[in-house]
Amino acid sequence: MNAAEVVSQVSKEEFKFIDYRFIDIQGTWHHFSTPVSQFSESIFEEGVGFDGSSIKAWKEIHESDMLVMPDPGTARIDPFFTDKTMVMICDIYDTQTRETYHRDPRTVAANCIKYLRSTGIGDQAYIGPEAEFFIFDKMTFSNPTDGSMAAYAIDSVEAHWNSGREPGNGDSNLAFKIRAKGGYFPTPPTDTLQAYRSEVTLTLEAMGIEIEALHHEVASAGQCEIDMRYQTLMDMADNLQWFKYVVKNTALKYGKMATFMPKPVYNDNGSGMHTNTSLWKDDVNLFAGDKYAGLSQLALHFIGGLIKHARALIAITNPTTNSYRRLVPGFEAPVNMAYSARNRSAAIRIPTYSSNPKTKRIEFRTPDPSCNAYLAFAAVVMAGLDGIQSEIDPGEPLDKDIFFMSARDLEGIITAPMSLNQALDSLEADNDWLLKGDVFSADLLETFIDYKRRDEVDTLRQRPHPFEFELYHDC
Repeated sequence: MNAAEVVSQVSKEEFKFIDYRFIDIQGTWHHFSTPVSQFSESIFEEGVGFDGSSIKAWKEIHESDMLVMPDPGTARIDPFFTDKTMVMICDIYDTQTRETYHRDPRTVAANCIKYLRSTGIGDQAYIGPEAEFFIFDKMTFSNPTDGSMAAYAIDSVEAHWNSGREPGNGDSNLAFKIRAKGGYFPTPPTDTLQAYRSEVTLTLEAMGIEIEALHHEVASAGQCEIDMRYQTLMDMADNLQWFKYVVKNTALKYGKMATFMPKPVYNDNGSGMHTNTSLWKDDVNLFAGDKYAGLSQLALHFIGGLIKHARALIAITNPTTNSYRRLVPGFEAPVNMAYSARNRSAAIRIPTYSSNPKTKRIEFRTPDPSCNAYLAFAAVVMAGLDGIQSEIDPGEPLDKDIFFMSARDLEGIITAPMSLNQALDSLEADNDWLLKGDVFSADLLETFIDYKRRDEVDTLRQRPHPFEFELYHDC
């Protein structure tokens, strides 16, 4: 819709509120609402003011005034609000320059597509993320600073650790628990979440977000996956925000809690976000060709860019300290930066389900859903574009089960960082490819790195871990 069409719909359908949403560097969705009486077409040119200093890593208090500029093409009805509310996703503008704000992640995504077109390589990037998540019946945590109990607890009616639980308080235990790593495609009664996933799917489809599949995932304790059909980079980043929103709020309706935390369960699979990517020009898929696994030479160079910049890229696609609890051998998380057809142990897989050139794509399996989609998708495309421009050779494919290869056999293969701090070091040392075309600004990258180190890496590093007491209390 354009601005006039949004105004017309709001008037005809008797909306009560307009809700403005935007995203910060962390990937958190923020919103505020105004009564519909305050809404007019002029808002699409003038914007609505807010306090940018109250958003982490954005503005200082002495320069706090900012504007949200709603994108009329993103207008959707909120499916959870009691009063009929039109929601629009916004770009962020500086009040002094009246230009887009360089720390706004949505601006970065838009800049990425502008840069892609300016290179002449392609005119569109298509993205299809597979965002896994857990549905818990309980989550509690406590992080006191006075020496009292630091702890967390999660639970799921499906979890294998509940197989021996005695019934009580009106809660029965009828077995049918999912064994660790045994949650892939079980039917009910073992799978208890089909109705939940169905409601999420129907809600998203009613909003115009196309869903391809829904199923239980490998881990015990309620791990799920619902796959959206691929879209352009910007549309998919917008859709992923709605996806998370619907997943979480539908879980709340069921008396449950949804989390996209990459590794909430010890000794079981974590949640990844395999990111399917292809570049197109004039409605032709540039990744289809006659090279390995039906790829083009351009696609192989794209893979070369992903591999070369992987350790820096992962700081953006896997941006939490918890991300690196997942990126360890033995849990289907790809830590070796190799490529292969069909091979789910490789970080970059080339799906072979169809011979149709339009379906040819690469699947980058390392990212997880804790990332900021706008930054992550843009960074993936920028790494690949650098590979194309520099004609980076990705090396030979690795058509073996990498999980069972020896260290000697894996010599020379780039591996994922072991911690967020290592990833941030890599990003600090290797980021020129992100600065091309002013897609990412140096200030944004510095802010991102400083925030992650100060507020996450250093803060966590200073805290004793409960397991350390088991290891060292008697040293």
